[in-house]
Amino acid sequence: MKSLLALVVLCAFLFSATIHAEEPSATAKPAAPITFPELKKEQEQLSLENSIADLRLKKELSALSEEKQRRDLESSVAQQRLQAEIAALQAQLLKLTSQGDLAAKQVAIKAAERKSKLEEELAIQRDMLERTKLANDLAAADLVAKQRALQLKDQEVSVRAKELQNQRAEFDIQVAKLNTELDLREKRDQWKNRVDREIAYTKEPFQDGVLTISDRRIALNGPIGMDTAANIQERIDYFNNQSSEFPIFIVIDSSPGGSVMAGYKILKAMAGSPAPVYVVVKSFAASMAAGITSLAKKSFAYPNAIILHHQILRGSFGNLTQQKEGVKELEEWWARLASPIAAKMGVSLEEFIKKMYQNSSSGDWKEFGDGARKLKWVDQIVETIREESLVKNPDADSKVAKNQREEYLLGPPEADGIRHIILPRLDPVDCYYLYNPDGYYRIAR
Repeated sequence: MKSLLALVVLCAFLFSATIHAEEPSATAKPAAPITFPELKKEQEQLSLENSIADLRLKKELSALSEEKQRRDLESSVAQQRLQAEIAALQAQLLKLTSQGDLAAKQVAIKAAERKSKLEEELAIQRDMLERTKLANDLAAADLVAKQRALQLKDQEVSVRAKELQNQRAEFDIQVAKLNTELDLREKRDQWKNRVDREIAYTKEPFQDGVLTISDRRIALNGPIGMDTAANIQERIDYFNNQSSEFPIFIVIDSSPGGSVMAGYKILKAMAGSPAPVYVVVKSFAASMAAGITSLAKKSFAYPNAIILHHQILRGSFGNLTQQKEGVKELEEWWARLASPIAAKMGVSLEEFIKKMYQNSSSGDWKEFGDGARKLKWVDQIVETIREESLVKNPDADSKVAKNQREEYLLGPPEADGIRHIILPRLDPVDCYYLYNPDGYYRIAR
């Protein structure tokens, strides 16, 4: 800005000197002088250009990568402008030389000053360009160094990652080996807890006093209800669908009997089975369970198992007519269930009832297994029963259901503070054979 102002002052001075140095002749045509408005306009134009250059410089300084190009361009423009201005001043100087040595010298001095200032500004710009270039070079070098450091770090990370992958692979191999060993041990344990042979099915399971029960086995324990009947009927159908050649076993550990309708459903399922259905009594079969045993195609029992027959019973209520109707219904059921048993025994139904009360005033006729065989309640007495369906170790599975019997209960202390154990309730014909001199064990009532 100062350089432009100095140039304007110089031009004004030259204009004034020209006016005073020469007087226009009457015959000569006066030269066209440079007017002040034109100088003012040039001043404004130069000022505007300089302002634009300053703004453009400030704007382009934000990008180091573009700084050098812009500076080079400005330097080239400044040089051209300087050359143009010097040429103009020289031309003006030559033109004004004829108008006066003083003005020429002043113009030369001003031109020299202007040239010196422009060269000084150009030197400053060049210095700034050099500094900018140096800063760019340093930044680029620093960037390259950082990139190299990052590359080295990435390489270190990659090497470490590969090491960790190798360690993980070795660890996975070791884990796989351990899992394989554990699986092998588990399979061996499972194999040990299973019977390694096929079940041998036979049409004649009773040989030399030994009864062999296959896995075609149905348990019948506890009171007999409709759920019991459905359970047994479904399994009879299932085993027949497998094979109708080999026998099916209904095994009674202990059953007090139950519903006559459910029992009759079981008897019909047994009678309609293509495969023979055999009943095995291990401990106790009474009432409906005894009827199922006696009416089976073939039945087996331990010598000390108890078979108990008696008349059917039912609690009654209602008026006299209703109770008479209930009795008729009971008599019909009794005839349907007991007549086949009496016929198997070779006696009439009336004789069967008479013998019941001859053996017990309550009519509960019970016999041990060997006695029941004589009465044809059971067909065979067995000394040994082999259960081939037990192919898994019963103690191997911790989730095996506990025995359904009642647990022993710790009774309240007596007056003297001594506690006692209450024993579980026995089956109707069972009894305890227990050494109990101090009465510590009590029977539940």
